[in-house]
Amino acid sequence: MAASRALLQHPRSARLLRPGDFSALRQSGKRLATKYFHCEYRPNETRSARLGMAVSRRVSKLAVERNRIRRQVRETFRLGRPTLPAWDVLVIARTNAATADSKILRVELIALWQKLAHLGASEDTTAAPSPLNAAGTTGTMRGPANS
Repeated sequence: MAASRALLQHPRSARLLRPGDFSALRQSGKRLATKYFHCEYRPNETRSARLGMAVSRRVSKLAVERNRIRRQVRETFRLGRPTLPAWDVLVIARTNAATADSKILRVELIALWQKLAHLGASEDTTAAPSPLNAAGTTGTMRGPANS
């Protein structure tokens, strides 16, 4: 029981907190877009996924609406985190997210986490590049090895 409960928590280690983490993610992360959210992700050094959120005043001037969006992102991430690869994920809300129903946001976020899990699984299963060149011998791209 305790092990399953630990999987469903959202500890501090599962959050992006330092400005350096956000800037590194913004500079070298891959991007994924949905109707209500923009997502940036990249591998991290930890063993599990970490979440960062950006829900600005541009999305809504009302804090209650911005907080509702944050709660949906946080809760769906908490539930989907065990299936995600060890990536830093930044979710940025689009302006139309403020007018969307919470149920619609949850459905889209769950689909986003599933897509990220699928991308992580496909990257893990790719084989390492072969040390052989096109001719089937080792060496550089300029020619075979001189041995």
